[in-house]
Amino acid sequence: MALLPHRFPMLLVDRVEDIVPGVSARGIKAVTINEPFFAGHFPGRPIMPGVLIVEALAQTAGVLALRTLGDAGKGKLVYFMAIEAAKFRAPVEPGCLLDLKVAFTQNRGRVSKFSGRAEIAGKLVAECSFTAMIADPPEVG
Repeated sequence: MALLPHRFPMLLVDRVEDIVPGVSARGIKAVTINEPFFAGHFPGRPIMPGVLIVEALAQTAGVLALRTLGDAGKGKLVYFMAIEAAKFRAPVEPGCLLDLKVAFTQNRGRVSKFSGRAEIAGKLVAECSFTAMIADPPEVG
């Protein structure tokens, strides 16, 4: 939470367990029936929306990017620029522990590319590549 501006209900990473700055990170999301999206996706058959799985991967990558920058990353925001090759292999249901694995595939200063894999108990449930940009937050005023 110290690195990401997201808060409930959009904070989709409970903790980051492993991080190698400049290389990779692993986050965890405990998916519970109390998630607000389950009320409408889908009643009687709750499934985590794929776009939110991708967002959880991106938030994990945001932590990786900002940690890689060290002090230079303080107060910065990480913005999505592109999502590519997203594939969803199995539904993510309440009670799952979502293992979020991300790695840099290209790091060019403010713009970086990542690969992401979401797994449950070692089984791939979603994967994608995405691009993000590190920027200053907008000025308030």
